[in-house]
Amino acid sequence: MPINNENLNSAIRDTLVIILAGGRGTRLGGLTKYESKPAVPFGGEFRLIDFPLSNCINSGFRRIALASQYQAQTLMHHVNNGWNLLNKSLNEFIEMLPAEQKHKGSQWYCGTADAIAQNIRYIKSHRPKYVMILSGDHIYKQDFSIMLRDHIDSDATCTVSCLEVPKADASAFGCIDVDDTDMVINFIEKPENPPTIPGNSEMTFASQGNYIFDADTLLEILEADTLNEESSHDFGHDILPLLVQENSLLAHSFSKSCVYSGSQVAYWKDVGTIDAYWKANIALTDVIPDFNFYDDNWNIFSKQEFSLPAKFVFDDNRRRGQAMDSLISSKVIISGALVKKSVISHGVGIHSGSVVEKSVILPNAVIQPNCTIINAVIGEDCVIPENTDIGVDNAEDKRFFEVTDEGIVLVTQSTLKKYRTAIAKKKELELKEPVVLHAV
Repeated sequence: MPINNENLNSAIRDTLVIILAGGRGTRLGGLTKYESKPAVPFGGEFRLIDFPLSNCINSGFRRIALASQYQAQTLMHHVNNGWNLLNKSLNEFIEMLPAEQKHKGSQWYCGTADAIAQNIRYIKSHRPKYVMILSGDHIYKQDFSIMLRDHIDSDATCTVSCLEVPKADASAFGCIDVDDTDMVINFIEKPENPPTIPGNSEMTFASQGNYIFDADTLLEILEADTLNEESSHDFGHDILPLLVQENSLLAHSFSKSCVYSGSQVAYWKDVGTIDAYWKANIALTDVIPDFNFYDDNWNIFSKQEFSLPAKFVFDDNRRRGQAMDSLISSKVIISGALVKKSVISHGVGIHSGSVVEKSVILPNAVIQPNCTIINAVIGEDCVIPENTDIGVDNAEDKRFFEVTDEGIVLVTQSTLKKYRTAIAKKKELELKEPVVLHAV
């Protein structure tokens, strides 16, 4: 019998959410040199962790823990100072679970399942009926209460949220083969010949990395997996295949619980590469983007700072502060510069004579006068020297910065240091050149 709304609300209160937020994000290059992937800025005013957290709050889930590990300081600061909006007296919380030495022989989290297993005592202390496990670094809107309802109605012990992806692209994912009732009959990591959805030979179910478990089942299977020396302690490789054998794993289509806004596309993005990150940001500047921040029915929350409005100054033919088809965040000053189809984050300054086009400028960066920035990602706190061209000469960019196969230039403080050193040496050599006197 389908669960009613009253019982569903009770089940939501009996659910503990754990967000896996320790990702290193190595494919993002210098963006994750000093902070974890979930802490990477996105969309001008947000960080990646804000999206799963906002989905939880909007869905009614208020008992949330974040399992952190790699370069966690920025993430912890952001969460502790920006997400203190819940009422602890009502048993609502967002807490950090940093990896730590708990006993002799313990180690860093060595797999997604191990990150949960090392916090079994924490889970037991909250005595949940259900445990929802989420990835901490994807862009999407999802009503998790619909997924929980599906889980309970199916009598499954675990439900995995699935994306519908073209079969031709599915080999990059953990793929799921289902029967006519959406019960999983096989789970295959990155197969050469992906299985298709019943009734649709062109599409495949791919794991989204979000799960709901009956808590008792999760604890039992994790305790057994911890003792298995041959296990890689990963949900996709080890845990889910066991549940398939027990015929208790349900595939929940993301399209059922996706919150649509802006378009009718079931939007979900893994911005795990510089190219994907740049594209997802720039797509926000479309007139009607597939992902819409401006939706009061499903807000994306973030750290709210007392700040100042964006400012555009100078209005004459020599210098005019202006921006078109762009996202301009708080405390930005565009002083006699031109910005086109770009995402300008909090606290950025762009000075006279500079042009920024199809670029993502991260918080507190400064573009000094007479620069040209095209098809680039400029990292946090970077100061671009005046008269610098980025994205204009591919060969020159590759001398100093990270350049992707698709030509996107990533500039970080460490690569800028190399660039500044080269500029300083060039100027020094120019000053040492002998002066040639010509007879009159």
